Amino acid sequence: MTPFSSLWLPILLSAVAVFIVSAIIHMVLAFWHRNDFRGIPNEDAVLAALRPLNIPPGDYMAPHCDTMAEMKSPEFQAKWKAGPSFIATFLPRRDMSMGPQLVQWFIFTLVLSAVVGLLVCHVFAPGTAYLPVFHVVGLAAFLGYAGALWPQSIWFHRSWGTTIRSTIDGLIYGLVTAGVFGWLWPM
Repeated sequence: MTPFSSLWLPILLSAVAVFIVSAIIHMVLAFWHRNDFRGIPNEDAVLAALRPLNIPPGDYMAPHCDTMAEMKSPEFQAKWKAGPSFIATFLPRRDMSMGPQLVQWFIFTLVLSAVVGLLVCHVFAPGTAYLPVFHVVGLAAFLGYAGALWPQSIWFHRSWGTTIRSTIDGLIYGLVTAGVFGWLWPM
């Protein structure tokens, strides 16, 4: 067993490395995620119709029902068949600054690296060779970065292309995390 406190450097550096790699993926290789979201037809009319409703930030589904019994009702079935049906996230009205999201993303990468470190400190002793550390850290980090993406496509019809591209991102982040941990594993 490796003391968790001895992993502060790989935890910090892997979080920083993933943050940098994700910036490269999203800014330098912007084409990669360009088609993750599509514009809605007749966007100006849709925005004009929604604006006066002042919908609070959050996740919404329409038509919506609260119970399975309500879902089976003729009224709900008629709404569903008439369409449209959608799931939407409404964002707060604010400036376009990415600062808060970037801070949250870095905190997530740091927490994920710490959780992976907590796992592997119980698996490997100091002095373990690079490859076993790389293998387990990479697998755990990949699951952390990509494991929860697929249910979004399965249950909520998120684009499979978006899910697959984001899963590949998660694989890259997992490999970066594994490389840093393997390189800096305590002797």
